[in-house]
Amino acid sequence: MLSDMRIAVQIALAKEPDSIGRCYPVMRELRPHLTDEAAFIAQVQRQQASGYHLAYLESGGIIRSLAGYRFLEKLHSGYHLYLDDLVTRAEDRSKGYGQPLFDWLITRARAAGCAALELDSGVQRHGAHRFYLMKRMDITSHHFVLKL
Repeated sequence: MLSDMRIAVQIALAKEPDSIGRCYPVMRELRPHLTDEAAFIAQVQRQQASGYHLAYLESGGIIRSLAGYRFLEKLHSGYHLYLDDLVTRAEDRSKGYGQPLFDWLITRARAAGCAALELDSGVQRHGAHRFYLMKRMDITSHHFVLKL
């Protein structure tokens, strides 16, 4: 765990093209269909215009994990922080890098007056599910998609 290793971490928001681009290799592990860095940067900037935030955890000059999130309000769940993307580099998983970023997101959600933190996760992501359950998240629904 990070606390045992006493590794310094920094969490920041990627707002400029350079910092967004630094997040690309890590995001690519979660979203392999994003095959062009310039297109990724442009898409993140478009999404930022409608409220998307891209946060990253850095240690030793390396981006170890990141989260893409939005603040949303829905009739069924009220005002909440919705995680679009949450990923830790494959070589950094189970080393404690996800926990401080997740805790930072919870702090942001509480500070914004959110009733909950929500996310969807692919059914095949068993390791991620173990992490979410350890963080005391509940499985509350199934997500259905109709491709058009």
